[in-house]
Amino acid sequence: MKVLVTGAGGFLGGALVERLLAHGEKDLRLFVRPSSRREKLDLLMARFPDARVEICVGDLDELDDAGRAVQGAGLVYHLVAAGRGGAAEIFQATVVTSQNLLDALLEVPPAERPRVVLVSSFSVYGAAALGRGALIDEGSPVEPHPARRDVYAQAKLRQEKLFWEARAEHGLSVVVVRPGVIYGPGGTAISPRVGMQLAGVFLHLGGDNILPLTYVDNCAEGVVVAGRAAAADGQVYNLVDDDLPTCDDFLRAYRERVQRLRALRLPYPLTMALSLGLEQFNRLSPRKLPPVLTPYRTATSWAGHRFTNRKIKALGFAPLVSTSEGLARTFATLSR
Repeated sequence: MKVLVTGAGGFLGGALVERLLAHGEKDLRLFVRPSSRREKLDLLMARFPDARVEICVGDLDELDDAGRAVQGAGLVYHLVAAGRGGAAEIFQATVVTSQNLLDALLEVPPAERPRVVLVSSFSVYGAAALGRGALIDEGSPVEPHPARRDVYAQAKLRQEKLFWEARAEHGLSVVVVRPGVIYGPGGTAISPRVGMQLAGVFLHLGGDNILPLTYVDNCAEGVVVAGRAAAADGQVYNLVDDDLPTCDDFLRAYRERVQRLRALRLPYPLTMALSLGLEQFNRLSPRKLPPVLTPYRTATSWAGHRFTNRKIKALGFAPLVSTSEGLARTFATLSR
């Protein structure tokens, strides 16, 4: 069976390709953009010479390229999305590309259509309405007020909706995996769930909240496990590691091993009060301040929500790398 990986040249994509090869997949098509760096993929092809690995260069912005990508595929891992950039760029790279992929898939005769494993995000959950410290599982509601969230969350919500609509209307086999904070060498240094840099000071907003990390290799393993399980069709799976640190623990280790940040710890009630004050100021004053803090964002990001991986572990998922080892590897790279 030919396995297609979109976004194979990205941070998670390279790790996913490695785990697919480690699980014995022998026929891979790796869809990469012309600008993608391919050094890791080339090294993997050399490590697994018995596998047939095809590099398919193109852009899912183009429907013809999407058609080439899905031709003959029996399983699709869809990773293409954008977490940075302007609103139009994020929407284009996340939603428009997904629509093109779906259009190409629906051109395939129904009996030959592959299963799609969509890598989504915790950002789709409507966490603000659940209250402080709530446990979020796969049955928790998705965001009911997308306009109050950032563009990335809006794009991921729309992306998921496209695939669920294709399943309902056309019978497409879909599995959705929602990872937490994917980290590792080459990834983002500090998650916004810990805090944000503002005017030369790091505002530590996460406090003693559990930081829902998933090391990039562990995330890739979970995505592969969900893709290979027959029982996963039509299901959603949260994906986080087991031995998770608090935001306090993470920031302390970062400051010891990587960089001595000037940090100011803001308790949740104070963060919410500042958010309300900023919102009120922008409502009443002709001078607008950047809405770096809003009550809705505060209730979504820093209210201490917890996430469970119980459902995906029932499929056989187990983290490959402990959090202590994952953090050591990440911080060693950042400190160079």
